[in-house]
Amino acid sequence: MKLISEAQLADVLPVRGRVFIHGAAATPQVLIDALVANAARCEALELMHLHTMGEAVYCRPEYARAFRVSNFFVGANVRPFLNYERVDYLPCFLSAIPGLLAHEKKPDACLISVSPPNADGLYSLGTSVDVALTAVREAPLVIAQINRQLPCTHGAGLLTAAQISYAIEVDQPLPEASPERLGEIEQAIGRHIAALVEDGATLQVGIGSIPNAVLLALTNHRDLGVHTEMFADGLLPLVESGAVNNSRKHFYPGRIVSSFVSGTRRLFDFVHQNPSVMFLGSETVNDPTVIASNPRAVAINSAVEVDLSGQVCADSIGPKVISGFGGQLDFIRGAAGSHGGKAFIALPSRTKHGRPRIVARLQSGAGVVTTRGDVDYLVTEYGAVQLRGKSMGERAQALINIAHPDDREALARSWHEAR
Repeated sequence: MKLISEAQLADVLPVRGRVFIHGAAATPQVLIDALVANAARCEALELMHLHTMGEAVYCRPEYARAFRVSNFFVGANVRPFLNYERVDYLPCFLSAIPGLLAHEKKPDACLISVSPPNADGLYSLGTSVDVALTAVREAPLVIAQINRQLPCTHGAGLLTAAQISYAIEVDQPLPEASPERLGEIEQAIGRHIAALVEDGATLQVGIGSIPNAVLLALTNHRDLGVHTEMFADGLLPLVESGAVNNSRKHFYPGRIVSSFVSGTRRLFDFVHQNPSVMFLGSETVNDPTVIASNPRAVAINSAVEVDLSGQVCADSIGPKVISGFGGQLDFIRGAAGSHGGKAFIALPSRTKHGRPRIVARLQSGAGVVTTRGDVDYLVTEYGAVQLRGKSMGERAQALINIAHPDDREALARSWHEAR
């Protein structure tokens, strides 16, 4: 590893080929800013990443000649620029992205954040190991910003100096994501799910109001474990109360397993040098066979809309992509293989603008992330129904029963006409 100054970055940054960028709270903003400042020398440089935080300046039209963008997950900062040409979306399950990076989409370079070296001289990928670990292993050029404020985390995301080509030192606060406010609808959904979660279950939880509502409703549960692609601040009260102790897990018992975190400084301080939290690559965390090795695996995911057969659209509104596949189907299939496992798709019955989210048929152009053959439980504020094992007619009636009361008659009429 060669330690350089920010002024020297222009001499080592790639100008063509394919570059992977570290994501979420570990987004290497100083390196991205330097890359944009060097745009005049770049020629259709392909930038690949999951959700990044901060402004995605490189997506602006004035950088059309310099950069192409391939998103594995479309975040809010990139969404306005998505045109499926220069700024595009690559649909892929999170468990499979490391394989893409090792073969079809092998990076020529990586821009990453790492923590200062630990007592053993190892640098940590900090809050995001996910697919970044594979990218670092595959790329011949790795440029890191050593950020004094990035947590040093336990697990697989530890790098030797020899794995880093060039590095700069920075002291930069991490971008934070504050917990969303819980409304009555989210709290009702949380209670419905919590009532079906048993003591000793192993949870997949994400970020957002519905996962937080579920976690809040699990306060009186015992011996819960966590095996999840990511988690946020909402998990901390369950850990502190002892409801989560990971005692019944089979994969890394006694420890939370995750691939990345997103939240506030409180969360970052919690994972710093914490041996009870293991950060592993997505090819392991999201492997359905690994997930299934834990008893009573519980997967909690959301959706944009669901049709009466149980098809789940989770990454787009019609043809407009707003997120990504993530690990939804990875964990749904993992929970299906787990002894006593359950998988929940949770969503309010209507959008904030009053549009139904349980629909007779998906919007034109909408994609299916979870098929009707994979779906298990569907939950709204009006109840929870299990679709696994139900025929088409039984599914339709079950979903109509938990749709918004003002939508049920129209749904029943559409189902009758479809028959």
